[in-house]
Amino acid sequence: MMNSKKSSGAPAWKSSAKLALLPAILTLVLSGDASAAQKLVDPDAVAPEYRAAAEKRRAEQLRLLQCTRKADEAKVPKRDRAAHISACIDNAAVH
Repeated sequence: MMNSKKSSGAPAWKSSAKLALLPAILTLVLSGDASAAQKLVDPDAVAPEYRAAAEKRRAEQLRLLQCTRKADEAKVPKRDRAAHISACIDNAAVH
């Protein structure tokens, strides 16, 4: 006698393995924004010969954070976000 159930062709363990990995994959995808953020540069933590460059980088990072917050407050759509932040940084550099 043959089994009356039809199989999809894939072994059962493959589909259960995919289901087991699904929460891990979703966690990585949904937390991607937080892990992509760069740490603020601490000019005091670098060698003296690199301190001026570290201070410039920190100022640039702070401008970027400020412009990102402004974009959040203005509820700029994602498609326009890069242009908005870029214009904000350009305006901040002029002033």
